[in-house]
Amino acid sequence: MSSASLDLSRIRAITLDLDDTLWPVWPTIARAEAALQSWLAEHAPATHALYAQPGALRAIRERMNQLRPDLAHDLSALRRESIRLALTQADDNPALAEPAFEVFFSERQRVDLFDDALPALDYLSSRWPVVALSNGNADVQRVGLGRYFHAAVSARDVGAAKPDPRIFHSAAQAAGVDAAQVLHIGDDAHLDGVGGLRAGMQTVWLNREGGAWPHAGPAPHATVASLHELPRLLT
Repeated sequence: MSSASLDLSRIRAITLDLDDTLWPVWPTIARAEAALQSWLAEHAPATHALYAQPGALRAIRERMNQLRPDLAHDLSALRRESIRLALTQADDNPALAEPAFEVFFSERQRVDLFDDALPALDYLSSRWPVVALSNGNADVQRVGLGRYFHAAVSARDVGAAKPDPRIFHSAAQAAGVDAAQVLHIGDDAHLDGVGGLRAGMQTVWLNREGGAWPHAGPAPHATVASLHELPRLLT
């Protein structure tokens, strides 16, 4: 961990990634897709049968990415429309897409936090306004973490996803500060690390796997293997 270039005096707000920073995302998505499949088995059996193979629903979601590039920054809409497409292809009622999506979305908000998440949120939120900054569709209120966040900004809200500087600047605006006064913390080297740097923020890369920084050019201002390291880093 190196913090030589981290200027603590500049920090007036924190932006924080969610998926794979506070909780592992793929187990959450897999559980949500399983809940959706169970619901389809009861309410749209033809669709359930057509897409019962592992990964089938995810594949049709990827197909929807190609069909509806206008929804690229709205993962909820992409998921809803992919369900609608699956229902249509199976000759089930496409109107079932709405309740089916709600089953998926509700389960998607049930996350298993990393053991360092709550201590980090307690520490950060007691010292700075914290803004959730995510390309995904987790809802910090429904997840049960809303009390820690001053605001939440998503790619859907902005119409741009990390690493686009616009979403970072929108988050800084939500915190009421300039981008240069924000410290961004996240796990993805490109989306969080490079994106935050390009937006003019200081960055901390959460590198749980201990890998080398994979990009040429500027590196994060600091790297941590666990969120437990943040109090020592930021004091």
